[in-house]
Amino acid sequence: MSLQGKVAIVTGAAQGIGRVIAETLAAAGADIVVADLDPARSQDTVDGIKKIGRRVINAKVNVADWNDVKKLADDVLTAWGQIDILVNNAGITRDGLLIRMKEEDWLAVLQVNLTGTFYCIKAVLPAMSKKRSGRIVNIASVVGVMGNAGQANYSASKAAVIGLTKTAAREYASRSITVNAVAPGFIDTAMTKALDAEVRDTLQNQIPLGRLGTAADVAGAVRFLVSDDASYITGHVVHVNGGMYMA
Repeated sequence: MSLQGKVAIVTGAAQGIGRVIAETLAAAGADIVVADLDPARSQDTVDGIKKIGRRVINAKVNVADWNDVKKLADDVLTAWGQIDILVNNAGITRDGLLIRMKEEDWLAVLQVNLTGTFYCIKAVLPAMSKKRSGRIVNIASVVGVMGNAGQANYSASKAAVIGLTKTAAREYASRSITVNAVAPGFIDTAMTKALDAEVRDTLQNQIPLGRLGTAADVAGAVRFLVSDDASYITGHVVHVNGGMYMA
């Protein structure tokens, strides 16, 4: 699954799942645009990719701002002349029960998670369409198909990302652009590490494989979907959740 000669934009790549995706694609041969709201926070990711020997751009972008996203795509094309892969990983949470959820928390999550994904796809489509080649992977979530108490905004945004994925896949299949989603389950990140042992045990008991996932599990699925080996897969949701949800 070599990605030699490919240029990949990974949003929200400063840490966590996004960072591991960026490093995994770089290890497979891609040059990486590390796109994040805070370039200083992205520096560790950038340094790691440089050590692998790949080209890397540390790009500041607010995915919820169309002008920012459009400038990112234009700058990448000016610097490297192509955009082959887009991984929409940037996302936020503002949890709360429905009856107590503030309108601004609802709107903020939808703006970043859904509208940000839409903006990024829209920005790279002209270059991919012209080349008649491209791979887009949107990071959804198991809660986008199952729901989750206290996450009405996040669940709705991720469910909508899945719908957006399928529509974009249908619209651009004729241009040989594949659009897929990866829906992680409970992943062992800084957030889940902060949970007490009882809560973590409860989570693991819901998972047939008996463990939380890792960022590498998610990154492996992304690497496959952006490779030539997945050229006949589009509009699909890959569930990386240890069997917690079986579609």
